[in-house]
Amino acid sequence: MKWLVFILMLAPACGFGQTKAPARKTAPAKSATPAAALSAKYPIDSLEVEGNRNYTSEQVLAVAGLRIGQVVGKEEFEAAHDRLVATGAFETVGYRFAPDPNGNGYAATVRVTEVETLPVRFQELGVPDGDIEAALRARDPLFSMDKLAASRPVIDRHTAWIQAYLATRGATEKIAGGVAPWPDKLAVVFRPAKNLPAVAQVTFEGNQALSQDALRAAIAPVAVGAAYTEEKFRDLLDSSIRPLYEAHGRVRVTFPKIRTEPAADVVGVHVFVTVDEGNDYKLGKVAVTGPAPLRPQDLIKAGEFKTGEAANFDRVNDGLEKVRKALRRAGYLDAKVTADRDVHDAEKTVDLALRVDAGAQYLMGKLTIVGLDLNGEAEINRTWTIKEGKPFDAEYPDYFLARVRQEGMFDNLGETAPETKVDPQKHAVDVTLRFAGAVKGQAPERRPQR
Repeated sequence: MKWLVFILMLAPACGFGQTKAPARKTAPAKSATPAAALSAKYPIDSLEVEGNRNYTSEQVLAVAGLRIGQVVGKEEFEAAHDRLVATGAFETVGYRFAPDPNGNGYAATVRVTEVETLPVRFQELGVPDGDIEAALRARDPLFSMDKLAASRPVIDRHTAWIQAYLATRGATEKIAGGVAPWPDKLAVVFRPAKNLPAVAQVTFEGNQALSQDALRAAIAPVAVGAAYTEEKFRDLLDSSIRPLYEAHGRVRVTFPKIRTEPAADVVGVHVFVTVDEGNDYKLGKVAVTGPAPLRPQDLIKAGEFKTGEAANFDRVNDGLEKVRKALRRAGYLDAKVTADRDVHDAEKTVDLALRVDAGAQYLMGKLTIVGLDLNGEAEINRTWTIKEGKPFDAEYPDYFLARVRQEGMFDNLGETAPETKVDPQKHAVDVTLRFAGAVKGQAPERRPQR
């Protein structure tokens, strides 16, 4: 992945520059060249990181080797820059340092632009994943299983570290690292360098509730042609086959045995999957746990959960989305809704505990109307029901314009579209309604009342 070298901007107007030294020490002469000014060294009084999203400021500064109280000048900052660039985790690295307001030293800022990150996966390396993770964390302050810079230098460096660690455990097989699907999303995968056999065919055994054709239709698009390892194939079963069974109330489905043999007529392996479908489970109690901005009974009603019927988790997920929409209609635009399962094997029921992360409530801001004359604007303002400062309904602008068209409020009405501008700091939403006439440039006319 391409990454850029650091550019030091000396002009103060650029934002990343350098001024004369703090007043408490003898400042460089006004006639000194920029290079001479840069050679002065003073302690760091404050230190910040800008632009970081995936890594904490502490991680970035640990790699840079900068700390409060350290006496620094041009050489130290350039060395810090070089260390950050060498990680391969940043597309650009910059810094600025200037006298702090109290004249006690430098106020320093490091600015970075990060390389895209992906999660990390280990595949059949013969050592517990946790052991490899610990070894990498000891070598790389930026390492995380959730986020690793997907650049070739970073991947190659971690591949070498893993290879060296495996050697200490007696494993000498060569490994490779690269970006690959896992199972249906990209990840940085470290695995043996040998070529893996491809999945050519899948057969299910022991299935009764779902047909062979239905199961094959679900697994084939993600598995056939993909490199086979049992670990990765089980991930594919969990992501593509398990939801089919859970839609039929089979929440305890398992795949106790997987075996392979060479495919008969093509190059690859024929995978045989034994299925234990389990019993039918019904949806039991549904409750809201923790704080919620709306009444729990109203949220459960909005979800239309079918208690007493088969625990169909396709419907459950649809219900969670309906609850989220109910919250958005009440102004909670960032709402998230999840459900914890409580499976009762004796009763063959599944209870749901809904967890609501509502976030801030957004209010109606300014309403702007474009394309109408004064009479038309007055009519829209009269019929628009969300007043400024009231909770904003995310679905209302589209609903309102659909109603305007349905009721035939204006003649010559062409395209209509709402635009919303969300202010995440003020938690307010401004709405612009654009009206276009049937003829370009012609404002739609309000139909006279009879």
